[in-house]
Amino acid sequence: MKENGYFGTIPLSKKTLASITEMGFEEPSPIQSQTIPLVIEGNDVIGQAQTGTGKTAAFGIPIMERITDQRQIQALILTPTRELAIQVSEEIAKIGKFRRVKTLPIYGGQSIDRQIRALRFGVQVVIGTPGRLLDHIRRNTIKLNAVKMLILDEADEMLDMGFIEDIETIFQNIPTDRQTLLFSATMPQAIINLAEKYMKNPVTITINKEQLTVPLIDQFYYETRDKINGLCRVLDVETAERTIIFCRTKKGVDDLVATLQGRGYMADGLHGDLSQAQRDRVMKKFRDGKLEILIATDVAARGLDIEHITHVINYDIPQDPESYVHRIGRTGRAGKKGVAITFIGPREYRQLKIIEKVAKTRIVRRQLPSPADILDRQREFIKNHLIQTIAQGNFTDYHPIISELVDEYDAVDIAAAALKLFQEGLTGNKEIVLDEKAFTFGNTGAERGMVRLFINAGRAQKIRPEDIVRAIAEEADVPGNVIGVINIYEKFTFVEVPEDLAERVLSVMHKNTIKGYRINVEPARGR
Repeated sequence: MKENGYFGTIPLSKKTLASITEMGFEEPSPIQSQTIPLVIEGNDVIGQAQTGTGKTAAFGIPIMERITDQRQIQALILTPTRELAIQVSEEIAKIGKFRRVKTLPIYGGQSIDRQIRALRFGVQVVIGTPGRLLDHIRRNTIKLNAVKMLILDEADEMLDMGFIEDIETIFQNIPTDRQTLLFSATMPQAIINLAEKYMKNPVTITINKEQLTVPLIDQFYYETRDKINGLCRVLDVETAERTIIFCRTKKGVDDLVATLQGRGYMADGLHGDLSQAQRDRVMKKFRDGKLEILIATDVAARGLDIEHITHVINYDIPQDPESYVHRIGRTGRAGKKGVAITFIGPREYRQLKIIEKVAKTRIVRRQLPSPADILDRQREFIKNHLIQTIAQGNFTDYHPIISELVDEYDAVDIAAAALKLFQEGLTGNKEIVLDEKAFTFGNTGAERGMVRLFINAGRAQKIRPEDIVRAIAEEADVPGNVIGVINIYEKFTFVEVPEDLAERVLSVMHKNTIKGYRINVEPARGR
């Protein structure tokens, strides 16, 4: 018998629990709490759920509970696109981290020989697109005789993409004595027919999105790879009385508390590992104004009733739109206007757009404050501190240093340099220069400072340059005038975008549509 712990009220093995805790799951989402027990009991399940509800973990966690150490394929997950295959594979690998489960994404566009070598080495979970899986089945390079769990993810998408016959062929190549799970946002008749034909008494779970209403709050987002320095810049310019900062994990809370305290901010943390006495002590300090910043996980912040919170900051973007609305709803109460700020990396832009769409709200892009902005905002604050220091005296120890300098330098310059040293340290403002060029696309054949992207649509789809510009400008929030050279051919297109925006454009436009045509976007190969 495995040693168990609990995920909410669901008993799980200690190894699975350790990995999902590390991932930041504190308690099950609605689809997880309904699906996981049913799947662990061995039921076939149909889950009707939208993107952003946590469905990958809803089938990933039971896979880890049912899998054995044998190096043979025991779970097969079908996805409509290679991007989803990679994403699901990464998440399943994280859930199986302490079980040392081997996962493998299989998709077109990647060397089939590399996939064949990986399959020979032995994997337990395969995540694949129907076309490439069928290719392996026909070549006899994949052994599916030990599969005991088959999962269809985003089944309606696979149907729209014309994969229904491929899926049926795959079904016929897998043992009938298996458990089948099907997840789909919509339930067209063809999906219902598939379920009736291949599933055994499936239990249907429907997760309805609650109606989300956003209170009177100004909402902004900053896009950066260097979140900590970005956060410090924002904290230095915002006139915040009381701020709650949300992190995804307990470790994230502890790390951010240590960093902010080390930089002189009045901050402390709140998460599930604190005793009630520690929790009460932190909350008392926050209510009494001895803390300006409270850093918390979603679960730890639940049930907190604190007045006059001026700012809510999402240091980690929430997992779903509901969490976003619940988080930011802690400010803007009692008719007062609040401020909600979200930090994202370039690859999280799509998640931000899902939140905007589902919560029917507008989150406005902002540029990070510069050192000059920070100095402007702090001028009054610095002046008052100087007046207080002069009034208190006790600075005669520093007189000899100034006396030595005053013959050679202007007294105002000496005082200004001393302030700069106090504000920015010896490195000047280098400390807060963001390393936005850390990610590189290599040579894509674009001019310097630009990245050339390949799009699998062209004149045959009646695509025009203005369609490309409009789509990128609207979807990725990129000014149309910065989009570079566009070359449209019969069945594909090349477009150049600025290097600092390329990762976001790629993340947002891939699997998006132009003039109703679903497109794939990827970095072009060098000329």
